[in-house]
Amino acid sequence: MNITISVKQLGRKHPILQEKIISLDNTTSIVTVRTFLELIVKNQVELFHASSFEFEDEDKIHLPKENYLPILTDTGKVGFGALYNHNKVDLAKAQENAIVAFEDGLYAVFFGEDQLETLSQEIDLSKNNPITFIRLTFLAGSYW
Repeated sequence: MNITISVKQLGRKHPILQEKIISLDNTTSIVTVRTFLELIVKNQVELFHASSFEFEDEDKIHLPKENYLPILTDTGKVGFGALYNHNKVDLAKAQENAIVAFEDGLYAVFFGEDQLETLSQEIDLSKNNPITFIRLTFLAGSYW
């Protein structure tokens, strides 16, 4: 099932990830928020493992292609596509981290216009509503 997601952060003009279509391998269209988060993390872990490269395939020069600089200035982020972390990600631990972060309020999830607030809440993915993840930033300070 294909869904459209975007990732935003408060205080930024442009989204971190804007309207990316990803394919989830679920059998039903109605899922709980917990199951949905686990499916998203599973998809991202699989993408990370597919993009990992062997040590001998490592790019030692890190030179960008000639048309790469205009793309970097538009996005505002410089990166050469190199992965420096060669460790495999533990899927179960990553899913648990995402669920704990959701429970702790480190990010908010919106299904269309509605905020998803509990892990037991059910959503119907067949409605094709865009899903937005908003990374929340907390203010630092003290009371005295």
